[in-house]
Amino acid sequence: MKSADIRQAFLSYFEEHGHTVVPSSSLVPGTDPTLLFTNAGMVPFKDVFLGRDPRPYVRAASSQRCVRAGGKHNDLDNVGYTARHHTFFEMLGNFSFGDYFKRDAIRFAWTFLTETLGLPKEKLWVTVHVSDDEAEQIWKEEMGIDPARFSKLDEDNFWQMGDTGPCGPSSEIFYDHGPEVWGGPPGSPEEDGDRYIEIWNLVFMQFDRDAAGNLNPLPKPSIDTGMGLERIAGGDRFRPAATAAPR
Repeated sequence: MKSADIRQAFLSYFEEHGHTVVPSSSLVPGTDPTLLFTNAGMVPFKDVFLGRDPRPYVRAASSQRCVRAGGKHNDLDNVGYTARHHTFFEMLGNFSFGDYFKRDAIRFAWTFLTETLGLPKEKLWVTVHVSDDEAEQIWKEEMGIDPARFSKLDEDNFWQMGDTGPCGPSSEIFYDHGPEVWGGPPGSPEEDGDRYIEIWNLVFMQFDRDAAGNLNPLPKPSIDTGMGLERIAGGDRFRPAATAAPR
């Protein structure tokens, strides 16, 4: 599959499951003074998560153009040193604003990867936050993930867009490029290698972190997911993301 095919398959899949497809917003966020660039798919929906911007839909999907060249999510120093980091990329995302939560978010992701894209289950590795027993149960008992390809981590599985704002525990899905590529699974000393590449992050948005560091509950528990288009194209073709995108 070409990158354009994967993008369209993603948007069509979620549209078929009741999501409104929303166009990519500007790379320069017009209403968020805390960011220089749009660095994640959830940025255009920040005020929706906070309950300040009512929308005529409770489910959305997008392919958001992003730049990570500064701030909390800065990939600039990694470009050229890994096969998975770019400053500019497209983030495929599906979002729920007080509608579905962990179970459906996990089911949507697993079904899309293994059935729509046809990725082998044995090539995927899953992580959850160390405190998230609910997500662990869903993955192991309902999705049937192999416990040998599952990890519980701490800060790596808690996502926030910045020092303040919406945040929550997450579940990440990694693609295993095979033993011929150096690197270890998430949480191992060799995790910075390129064998196991994170392709999808499912964030269970539950909190709003204030300037004092307090975690205040959001008006409604929500879902924010992000999958790098270039990374999933690389995984689908069994080659590094840096060479997968069409020129």
